[in-house]
Amino acid sequence: MEPEGPSRPAEPAVIPFPRPVLQVAFDRAELMRILDLYGRMVAAGQWRDYAMDFGKDAASFSAFKRSAERPQARIEKRPSLRGKQGMWALYGEAGQVLKRGHELANVLSVLERRLVKAVEN
Repeated sequence: MEPEGPSRPAEPAVIPFPRPVLQVAFDRAELMRILDLYGRMVAAGQWRDYAMDFGKDAASFSAFKRSAERPQARIEKRPSLRGKQGMWALYGEAGQVLKRGHELANVLSVLERRLVKAVEN
């Protein structure tokens, strides 16, 4: 009888995993800019709560006066519109588009003007 050599380990079973769903998200600088504005609006008494939603088509930041209501403002990043009217959009309480653009700072300027008025009063 011949001594048996080392046996080969069994091949691992291949378990198919579904491909991860790609998400649109805010990068660090964008989120810092949005949260900075949120903090100033909270200090002015305009906003009290926020929510973020990340989907495969868009990421959104919604700001609320009270959490049980509709958002007073919604900032949306939709990269598929980058080459058209711009990937940034600001929506009002009724869902109307207040501003669209290619730069976040330009879109947020509408809310920053409101903040200046709220502080002056």
